[in-house]
This record gives sequence, C-alpha cells and structure tokens, in this order.
Amino acid sequence: MKQDSDLRNNLKSIRTRLGMSQQDLANIANVTRQTISGVESGLYAPSVAITLRLAKALGCQVEDLFWLERDLPEIEAVLAKPVPNGQQLRVSVARVGGQWIAYPLIGKDAFRQDMIPADGEGETCTGTNKIRVRLLDDNLDTLHNTVVIAGCAPVISLWARATERWHPQLRVQYNFANSMAALHSLCRGEAHIAGMHLYDPETGEYNTPFVRDVLAGREAVLITLGVWEEGLLLKSGNPMGIRTVSDLVAGGATIVNREIGSGSRMLLEQTLQKEQIPFDAVQGFDNILKTHQDVAQAVVRGVADAGISTASVATAFGLGFIPLHQSRYDLVILKEYLEEAPVQQLFSTLGHRMVHSQFEILGGYDISKIGEVVATV
Repeated sequence: MKQDSDLRNNLKSIRTRLGMSQQDLANIANVTRQTISGVESGLYAPSVAITLRLAKALGCQVEDLFWLERDLPEIEAVLAKPVPNGQQLRVSVARVGGQWIAYPLIGKDAFRQDMIPADGEGETCTGTNKIRVRLLDDNLDTLHNTVVIAGCAPVISLWARATERWHPQLRVQYNFANSMAALHSLCRGEAHIAGMHLYDPETGEYNTPFVRDVLAGREAVLITLGVWEEGLLLKSGNPMGIRTVSDLVAGGATIVNREIGSGSRMLLEQTLQKEQIPFDAVQGFDNILKTHQDVAQAVVRGVADAGISTASVATAFGLGFIPLHQSRYDLVILKEYLEEAPVQQLFSTLGHRMVHSQFEILGGYDISKIGEVVATV
C-alpha cells in the first residue's frame, strides 16, 4: 500500500538505536527486508498486522513508531531575536517564565560543531515578535524540561552534557551570548540562567553591580561556576616576546578584540586604561570577533598576534598565554525560577564529581567555590 502523505515514522532511528539491521528486524517481525526498507523510506504504508508486529519486535508502542503529521501540535512562541518578516525558520523551543520562547537556528546559532536539531518550524509574521511553531514531534515533556542558559563560557556545554547524562529526561539549551547580552536575555525572559564575568573596578565586585543595574529591582541569585584566568592568547612559543599589554603597542602587534558587553573586551579596556594606553594605539582594536573560540582561531591562523581569552582556551588550541586577571564566572538566575524541577536538577549536578572532573582536566579554572551562592539582589 502506498504511504499516506501525512503518515510519518521513525522506524529507522529506533531500529538503529537497538543495533538492528533491516534484515534483523524483518526476521523478528516475520516480514521481508523490502517491507522494512519501504516503510522507512515512506514508500509503503504497513497494514495493521505488520504495524503491530513491528512494534512488538522493537519493544515499543505503535504510537512510538508512527504518527500523522497533521496531528503534531502547534504552539505560539515569542522570538528570542528579530528576524526578517515572512522567513521560514528552524527553531529551538523552551518554556521560560510561563511562555514559549523560540530561538531561531540561523547562521552560527544553527551550529555548535554539528548542526543543532530543530524542535519545530514556523514563519514570521509582519508587525509582531511572535511566531506560530509547528513542532516536529509531540514530545512536549522535553520542551517543558528544557533549561536555557545564555553565556560565553565554553565549560557551560561540558556542564550541560554531564547533567544530561545524569538526568536523561532533562535538556539543557546553551545559547551563546557575551556577559551583558546574557544578562539582558535573562531580563527579557528568554533564558533561565545568565552566565557572566564582569569586573567593576569602582566597587571591586564581580557581576553583582551589573545585575542590580540591569534587573532593576527583580530578585535574583548569583551562583559561582568557577574562577578562571583571563589574559593574552599568543602564538605558540611567543615569538614576539610579549609579556604585557604595553608590549603589544611597542612591538606593533596586531590583536583581535571582542564586542562591547563582553568580559574580555572590558578586561582589555581596563588594562589599557590602567597603563594609560589609548585604545587607538593598539593595532586591531576595532577588529571584532564574537567568541573565545573565534579569537583563538584568529591567532592560530596568523590573522592576529594576540587576543584576550582564558587559559583553558589557550590550552585547547595549543597557544601561549600571559595571565592578566582572575575573573569569577557567576550564574545569575531569577528567584522565581529556582523552585522549578528542571532548574533544581541542573544545579544539583554542580556538586557531582563527574562535573568537577570535566572542569579540572580542562585547566585554568578554580572550582573550589563551585555552586556557592555569592550574592542575592
């Protein structure tokens, strides 16, 4: 029987997850291998009897194998960032603060290393920041059990993956954002947690003054993820003999910088001001990159002689490193989210040895205070 155009199946994914070949499944379900191939490719709609035999052979329910596309739910979500009107979008979706948030998977936001799977698709509408999302499966539990973190620390992804192994029903969505962008994302209700590493030289405090200013009276808690070393990334072997920021200017070195709002840029600016070096005296000061990885890759490729990042990133890319500052990286969360079960599960893993081990072997982090509440605002 020819496949119904609305009938969908994930027979292949379940079969391969169980380590079965098409012939293996055909033998157990007492059908031909061609039948399995036809169903998986969408060219053949199985009878009720074959459907039941397939479900029994795979140890699952019929509903786990087959569904009608028109039965998939639709939800209305708020877009986390503006996109062109009328554009068809792949999106990730999460529930934050009682509303659905859709994160467009466009450009670099569509990738980590591999392409990020979408939760649904929808088309933007003129004159509104909302989108009607047609989900790609009916597993709303996964979307409800998603914790969204905005931040720039590479270790967040290590923490997220370790947590998902410990709590398989939990999903952690990590959206890259510099410190101020992450804080504003939290304030707008687009994330549960914001990661930041900003130092205020006037008060000598990390992060808290910026949180008070941006959240403007909303109650939040700051929990330490760790203290990391920040400084200059240099070519391996440091061929220019750079030891200080002043050496960058004296040696005519070219740098790459980070965007306004990032902790790395703030550190560079504060260091230059302390040494009374004008920003425009540094070659490449206006060459802006968006991530720690981008800065490291620019130095590796020879696009720049130096850039500001962390000791752990330098180690990962085999680069030289000159420490300038130790910065505390905090996780900021609104108090209203603290009692949510997925959030509690995520934070509970900060004390697990599995998480600590990932941080320790990376290097460049002091996690002796990990998980401690350092401030409430």
